[in-house]
Amino acid sequence: MLKIVCQICCGIDIHKKFVVATIAYTNNQNCKDICMKSTGKYWILIFNVLENSCNITLANPKYVRNIPGKKTDKRDALWLADLHKHGLVPGSFIPPKNVRELRDLMRYRFKLTNIRSSEKNRLQNSLTVSNIMISSVVSDTFGKSSSAIIKYAM
Repeated sequence: MLKIVCQICCGIDIHKKFVVATIAYTNNQNCKDICMKSTGKYWILIFNVLENSCNITLANPKYVRNIPGKKTDKRDALWLADLHKHGLVPGSFIPPKNVRELRDLMRYRFKLTNIRSSEKNRLQNSLTVSNIMISSVVSDTFGKSSSAIIKYAM
């Protein structure tokens, strides 16, 4: 017989438009231990709402596959809860909230920098194709002087 690690826990099966939660319990305490699959990005919203009030284990789907057969969302949620109740779900690492927020900001900044560089290259190519070789006249193609020259040439 398997040892019960969590007396009461919840298994959550998350989909794009709905969530199925099943509580597995051996006593009548409040449920603070939750296990959910990291399916796409749908888990992030639920995680963000519950992270301050619950102990969440984010499971990699390949480690919590249910046995083949009549698969339903309720059975998947119950399977997650049962596995978690016995401590059989290895949790994925999730950085602390402040690290996640900083990471999101840095990724967005990187994306904006790449877009800016891409647009500068596109303008440079357009000028070259239009026989405006401004880069041979000024040191900064996007400086004040070059902007005045381009405006005059157009």
